[in-house]
Amino acid sequence: MRHPSRTSDGFAPRLAVYYATSGIVAGIAMPFFPLWLEHKGLDAGKIGLVLAIPALVRIFFVPLITRVADRLNALREAILITTIGAVAGHILMGFADGLMAILVVMFIAAFFFTPGLPLTDAYALRGLAERQRAYGPVRLWASAAFIAANIGGGVLIGILARGSIIWLLVAAFAVAAVSAWMLVPLAVHHGPRIERAATRSLWRAPVFVAVVVACSLVQASHTVYYGFSTLDWTAKGLGNTTVGALWALGVIAEIALFAASGFLARFLGPLALVVLGAIGGLVRWTAMAFDPPFVLLPVLQCLHALSFGATHIGAMLVLARVAPAGLGATAQGDFAAAQAVIFGSAMGMSGILFRAYGDLAYVAMALLAAVGTAVALYAYVGLRGHTAK
Repeated sequence: MRHPSRTSDGFAPRLAVYYATSGIVAGIAMPFFPLWLEHKGLDAGKIGLVLAIPALVRIFFVPLITRVADRLNALREAILITTIGAVAGHILMGFADGLMAILVVMFIAAFFFTPGLPLTDAYALRGLAERQRAYGPVRLWASAAFIAANIGGGVLIGILARGSIIWLLVAAFAVAAVSAWMLVPLAVHHGPRIERAATRSLWRAPVFVAVVVACSLVQASHTVYYGFSTLDWTAKGLGNTTVGALWALGVIAEIALFAASGFLARFLGPLALVVLGAIGGLVRWTAMAFDPPFVLLPVLQCLHALSFGATHIGAMLVLARVAPAGLGATAQGDFAAAQAVIFGSAMGMSGILFRAYGDLAYVAMALLAAVGTAVALYAYVGLRGHTAK
């Protein structure tokens, strides 16, 4: 039975608000922050250097920060500190001039904002499990806010000019800090002290390794789409509004999957969701490699619900089940670092392949998804004893 004091404490609504603020930050930063860097006088090569900093920080520092949060049993506090740090880092960014200054300040800001998502997911999975609430219907608010920020941010920047972008990010992080302060504290974990050997045991668990590898490969298979689909579609004559609608359709499909995930969990276990997501990616990118007609693009965009949505939810649920007590953030941090390595490598490869082969670059993405599917099937069929399917 649900503990009455925990089901009525506002945990899920407050968490949904925080996820929404995180979606606003991402919805402004992903499409518009490069425009601010250009406004500051950086060319494409220098912008690439700046944008590489968060990936490097994610690989080397996020696992460390998430381990500290676990050891101190302080997930909510870590979320609040990192969000406030991100506000300060972006304020400094607003006054930075020149490549070296921007690189240094980006490192400071990234040190704080990159652990945000793994810390939040660990906090969410633990708190929602204690209250017997599903993860997807709460997580969807980040995706919904992302779309709203894409649209609203574009309107505001059109009115306020590109120099305002950094201050929009400061404002978004400030709202996120307020919502982080309002998060409900987790119950104190009274399990045994987390020793270094327990942390190492994550990477000795076959199902953890398999899911990290499978999901990292499937998520990395999106790199041609993320990096070059807009250029590809506009070059083929699609208007900006049409391209924007196609992108929005993919996120809407993702939101629908998140909303239905609690119901789907009655029939599909976490590993089954990972397999389904990997197969969705394989089908999606195979079709995209053959330059599908426009009428098929909306259908293929709806597969984002599987290639991203099902893979993500499946991974989150598997990590929550296989991580030893008190190692939820550690598992999330290691997963984030592994994803950063594979995703970064795939992004570099995708640019080379797209310039050389155009749509056929999606063949490489289909191959990544195929390998991810094989590993996911291995986990589903061969490792069922380690966690529920």
